[in-house]
Amino acid sequence: MRRGGSIQLARIAGVRVGADASWFITLFLFIFLLSAPFRDELGGSETKGYLAAVASALLLFGSVLLHELGHALTAKRMGAQVEGIELLFFGGFMRRSGDSQSAGEEFKVAAAGPLVTLVVAIVCVGIAIALDGPSKFSNGAGLSGSSAISPLLLVLDFLATMNIFLLALNIVPALPLDGGRMLRALIWWRTGNRTRATLVSGTIGRVFGYLLLGAGLAGVLGGYFAAGIWALFIGFMIAGNARAAILQATIAERLDGVTVSEIMDAEPVAMEAQTTALSAADEYFARYRYEWFPVVDEAGCLLGRVRQERVDAAVAAGTPALSVSDLLDEEPVGALRIAPGASLDVLVGSETLRRLGALCAVDGDGVLRGIVTVDHVRRALQAAAMR
Repeated sequence: MRRGGSIQLARIAGVRVGADASWFITLFLFIFLLSAPFRDELGGSETKGYLAAVASALLLFGSVLLHELGHALTAKRMGAQVEGIELLFFGGFMRRSGDSQSAGEEFKVAAAGPLVTLVVAIVCVGIAIALDGPSKFSNGAGLSGSSAISPLLLVLDFLATMNIFLLALNIVPALPLDGGRMLRALIWWRTGNRTRATLVSGTIGRVFGYLLLGAGLAGVLGGYFAAGIWALFIGFMIAGNARAAILQATIAERLDGVTVSEIMDAEPVAMEAQTTALSAADEYFARYRYEWFPVVDEAGCLLGRVRQERVDAAVAAGTPALSVSDLLDEEPVGALRIAPGASLDVLVGSETLRRLGALCAVDGDGVLRGIVTVDHVRRALQAAAMR
């Protein structure tokens, strides 16, 4: 199942795990690049080298998934609305609705990922040493060319080395890396000023990103093409995301005090649960040309959303009398909701708003009070930028 351009691989503890097409390209690239050196390590065996490369690549991305699950499950445990995990060519990231509500939450969620990576590295090192001793582990980790190494030890050595590298990279105190988020949490806790914390850690992130870009360029020019290109990609991502975080923090400061209720449409068009598919198609989708509508019960409480594709499919299937309450989208109701009193900076950082185009403003009783769209937020941001 696709959502937002990604392919769903699994759902773990209620968290959707999706993969972008670039992830599959990177997976096969890793297998290709590892096959030759692993073959040499394993005495020239093509089959063993290939199988070890496949296992290493899959387990490496499994380690990345565990890292992101650490973030996601910690965030869920602290009450955050986690939308899923996306695997991309450079690794992965957790999608959540809104941002951390406190410095403590920010620190715990950010630290959970590196902690999982540390545990994975320790387990790999421990198993490798228990199987063959520390000397063979160090030989395998360095790809020394020893034909005595076993495929299992080679895979464990590779996983340990890569997880240690990922841990070292992730704890660099530069946004958007985990270390940068931990630094932001500490500054936020110490000063009570979240914007200042973001500006400091974001600036460090931009500098670190530029350093990686420089290192990547030097690597390409020096003949280390693969490593150089990788550094260029990572540097570009870090610098770009850090810049976006700084900009978002600056705008959020200007929007301080502005709430969802001030910019939303307070008279939203919603369908009642008993509305038929035919009526929905003729009276709503054909008239308003929206991609989806909120569905409410008799008391006006939000039940979910219905998309045009499902309504059209019901009509085409010869079931036009089917009610829209039976055609609700798989999107969790919680992901559609936002409190009317929520600050606008929550909307600015909402991945769900960007993906769905709109959110439903729902009060404490679950009653739909309004709709806030990307255009509403854009106009508010434009007004703030002119201040």
